[in-house]
Amino acid sequence: MQQQQQEIIAGYQDKINEVTSDIDQTKKLIDQLSFLRIGLFLGEILFFVLLLRSADDSLRILIQICLLLPVIAFAVVVRRQSRLDREIDYKKQLLWVYQNEWNILYGKANGYDDGKAFESEQHPYTSDLDIFGAASLFVLTNRCSTQNGNRLLAKSFAEKSTRERILHRQEAIKELTDKIAETYSFRANLHGYDPEKIEQIKIQLKSQLGEQLSFVKGSFMRFYVKLVPYVSISLVLAALLVSSVFWKILILLVLIHIGWNILLGAKINKVFYSFGGSSNLLNGYASAILWTENQNWKSSYTLSLLDSKIPVSKEIKGLTKIIENFDARLNIIVGGILNALLLWDLKCCINLDNWYKSSSKHVIVALDHLGDFEELISLATTAYNQPHWVFPVITDQFELSTTQIGHPLIREQVRINNDFRVEAKPTVDIITGSNMAGKSTFLRTLGINMVLAYAGAPVCAGTMQLSVFSINTYMRIKDSLNESTSTFKAELNRLKMILDNVVKDKDTFVLIDEMLRGTNSRDKYLGSKVFIQKLIAEKTPALFATHDLLLADLIADYPETVRNFHFDIQITNGEMRFDYLLKHGPCKTFNAAILLQEIGLKLED
Repeated sequence: MQQQQQEIIAGYQDKINEVTSDIDQTKKLIDQLSFLRIGLFLGEILFFVLLLRSADDSLRILIQICLLLPVIAFAVVVRRQSRLDREIDYKKQLLWVYQNEWNILYGKANGYDDGKAFESEQHPYTSDLDIFGAASLFVLTNRCSTQNGNRLLAKSFAEKSTRERILHRQEAIKELTDKIAETYSFRANLHGYDPEKIEQIKIQLKSQLGEQLSFVKGSFMRFYVKLVPYVSISLVLAALLVSSVFWKILILLVLIHIGWNILLGAKINKVFYSFGGSSNLLNGYASAILWTENQNWKSSYTLSLLDSKIPVSKEIKGLTKIIENFDARLNIIVGGILNALLLWDLKCCINLDNWYKSSSKHVIVALDHLGDFEELISLATTAYNQPHWVFPVITDQFELSTTQIGHPLIREQVRINNDFRVEAKPTVDIITGSNMAGKSTFLRTLGINMVLAYAGAPVCAGTMQLSVFSINTYMRIKDSLNESTSTFKAELNRLKMILDNVVKDKDTFVLIDEMLRGTNSRDKYLGSKVFIQKLIAEKTPALFATHDLLLADLIADYPETVRNFHFDIQITNGEMRFDYLLKHGPCKTFNAAILLQEIGLKLED
C-alpha cells in the first residue's frame, strides 16, 4: 500500500518539476519580448527622426511606410505577450494544484476551504464525526474552488441519500478516477479567482441584467448605434477629401455623442461594474466548461449534468469578448475616442443585451454545474490518492459488514484496522473498555466511513457492505453559556433529538459514546439502561460505548438484541499497552487505578 502511494507522490513531484520548468521557460520568452518591445519603440523613434531630417520626397514616403512597421510589430508582440501572461497565470495555478496534492499526501495542510462554515452542533452527526472544520473529512477530500462546489460537497456529507443515487455517484466517481490526470487542468482553470465574483455574476444574470439593460431596447438607438461607425468614417473621409466643413459636422456629432453618453452614464456604469474586469475569470470558467463538454462521458450521473444542447463554453467566450471590449472604457483616451466616434459603451450594452436574451439561461446552469463536477472530482481525487480504499457495496436489505476498517483521518503508518458486522436483525452493541483503549475512535471510524460510503466515495476499509441508514451520534456534548445550557441539559436535548429521529426514521443507526456524563453514576446507569431498552423496543441498531460494566449485564435480559464488545489493555510490569483491536465480550481490565497512581493517588482494595 505504501509503495503505491509513494508512486503517486513521485508522480506529483514529476508534474511539479515539469510545470516549474515550463513556467521558467515562459518567463524567459516574456522577458525576450519585453526587450523586443523596447527595440521596436526605439526603432519607431529612429524612423521619426529620419523623417524629420529627410528632404527627398520619395525617401520620405518610404520612411512613412517604415513608420508603420514597428507599430504593427509592436501590436503583434503585445498580443503575443498577453497570451503568454495568461498562459503563465494558468501554469501557476496548475503548479499550485499539483503542489497541494503533494502536500496533502505528506500530511500538510490542504489549501482548499475546510468547510468550517458548515459546522453545526445541532446536526445529527457532523460535529461528532469531524466532518467539517480543521482536521476533518471535508479538509481531506475538498478540491472545490467555487462556492457551489463547496456547498454540494458539504451536502453530500450531511444529508441522507438513496441507494440508487449512491450507486450512480459511485459510477461517476470511478469514471473520474480513471480520468484523474485530465482533471487537474479543470481545477487549475477554476482556482485563483475570487469565488464571490462568479456568484455576483450569476445573480446578475439570473435577476438583474435584463432590467438594467432596458434602456438599450429602443429600435432607434439600436439602428443608430449600428449605423454610427459608417457615419463617422464617412465624415472623416469627406473632411479629408472633399471639404473642411465636414470637420465641423463631425465635431457637432461628437458633442452629441458625448452628451448622450453623459445622459446615460449612470445606467451604463451600473451594467459595466457588474462585469468589468471579469474577462480573465470568465475565460477560466469557459475553459473548465469546455473540458466537461469535450470528455466522452459514460456515467448517467455525469451525463445528466450536461443538459444544454449548445456548447456553453462558446457562449461564455462570447460574453468574455463583449466584456473585453467594454473594458476599453477604462483607458480614458481610448475609451473617450471610441465613445465619441462609435458610441462604444452603448454598442457593448446592446451586444450584451443580445447575448443575454440568447445565452444567459444556459450559462447560468453550466456555471452551477461546475460545482457538481468539482464535488465529484474531490472524491475521485481522494480515491486516486488512496488506491487501497474500496468502494462499498450498497445493499437494499439491513446490513453493515466491514473488514479492516480504519479511520481515514489517521495516518496509515499508525492506523489500526478492525473487522465488524451487525446481525441479520438490529442489535444494541455495548462496547466497554479502559480510557484511551480506542472505543471513541472506533465509533468515529465506523461513522465517518458510513458518511463516505453514502457520498458515493470509497471507504478506508478492506471490504464494506451496508444498507442506507440515517446516522445519529452522541459523543461531544457541550454546555453553552450563551444559551444558559448546562452539560446535562445539552445531553438531554441530544437524546430527545435522537429519540425523535428514531421514531420518524426506522432506518436510523445510533452511535453513542459515554451517555449522561453530566449527572451522578446511579442516574447515569439508570438513564443509559432505559435508553438502551428504548432502542431495543424501536428495533434501532446502535453502538454504545461506556465505562459502566453493569450495562454489559443487559445481555442476560436481552440475549437476542444485546451484544458485548470491548477494547482492552495489557499491563506488563506496571506499563500499559494498547492494541486498539475490537474483541467480543465485556472488558475485564481497566486502567484508572494505574493512571491515578501515576499522579500520586493510590486506590485502596
